[in-house]
This record gives sequence, structure tokens and C-alpha cells, in this order.
Amino acid sequence: MTILLVPGYMADDTLWADLRAPLAPFGPLVHADLRHDTSLEAMAERVLRDAPPSFILVGFSMGGYVAREIARQAPERVEALALTATSTRPDTDAVKQGKRAVARSAPSVSFAGLSRTAIATSLHPARAGDEALIERVRQMGVRLGAEAFRNQSMVERPGDLHLLDQIRCPTLIVAASQDRLRSLEESQELHAGIAGSTFAVIGDSGHMIPIEAPQALADVLTPWLESVSALHAS
Repeated sequence: MTILLVPGYMADDTLWADLRAPLAPFGPLVHADLRHDTSLEAMAERVLRDAPPSFILVGFSMGGYVAREIARQAPERVEALALTATSTRPDTDAVKQGKRAVARSAPSVSFAGLSRTAIATSLHPARAGDEALIERVRQMGVRLGAEAFRNQSMVERPGDLHLLDQIRCPTLIVAASQDRLRSLEESQELHAGIAGSTFAVIGDSGHMIPIEAPQALADVLTPWLESVSALHAS
């Protein structure tokens, strides 16, 4: 099995660094590139062009929206789907307004990564002052750069609650108990909308589960991947 990892907003492949070892026994890991496009559809199309013939999808946050679009565009290629700290809801008006402001910004404006305030909000309240963790998240944005920031900020998330019944592959939904960006209710909506899905809550983590609680996430993903492997072997 190939595991295709889809990052979140302004996150690069180092988002998954602490999960590489526990996921490696299940097959090669490949990373989706979300830097270049300004819509979920175009992002999914690009990922599919570069992806192997079949794969297990693991999507985080914005990457969960992209992963579901991939599953809609090419359901025959998606063996299983894991959605972490994501939602099925559309952008709020405030989010849309912020995206319009980014779209209007001059291309020459320098970009030094996401703000400290924005990053701190994405973490567990107890880690909001963890400078090493904040810097790790900020550096992902710095590496991606200003063009990726504008492109990803322009992506509209219209909401896909009415389309969830199209997902028929084995699906895992993972939420964080202290996520201040995506509520537990949003993950529960995904779980209710995708028939037969598995649901897990990771305690003591904010939104950035792969960085804040990688071992806990691995402890959820590993038995699920084992069950997926057994299903395909039977």
C-alpha cells in the first residue's frame, strides 16, 4: 500500500516527520503538493496526476477537503481515507473576507510565515507559549513561501456535507479534544455523513495533531491501517 499524505494550510511535508517511522511498515509514503493551485478541484487534479495508481489517503485540516475531492474525482484509486482535524463546513464570512484581503495583497509583499498569534491559536492552550513548536509551524510557511500563501488563501471551501454519502471506502475520522479551529461537532458531522466510518478523539492536543500528538495519532492510525491491510488481503 502507498500512503498519500495531504498537508493542511501552509504546511509542508515536515508536518508528518514524526509519523514517518510508525507509518513506514505499511508502505511507501508520498506527499501531496498543494502549493500551486487556487481551488480544491485543481489541487486534487494535480495530486492525482502525480500519485500512484492506488493509495490510502491521509488528509489533515485543509488537506481533508482536498482528500475528499480526490476521492470524488477518482474513487476507484482511493483504497481508504483518513481525515484528521478537518471539517465538512463551508468557509465563514470572516474567513472569506480574510481570503479576499490576501488576494488583494501585492505579489511583492514579503512573507515571513504565519503570524505567531495565528499559530498559537492552532495549538493546545497549554502550548500557546511553546516557542519551539510555534517556530516549527512558522518555518513550514516560510519554506512554502508567499506564492503558496496567496494561492492557498484563495481556495474556497464551499462545504460538502451533501456529498459525503459518495465516499464508500473505509474511512477514519480523527478529532482533537482541544482543537480551537475545528470543533468536535465538525468531526462528528463527518463521521455521521460517511457511512461505516470510524471515529477517534485524541486528548491533550490542539489542531496541529501531527506535530502536537504524533504518537497518539500513530496509535490511532496503526490499528486502522492494519484493518485496511487485512481487508485488502482477504
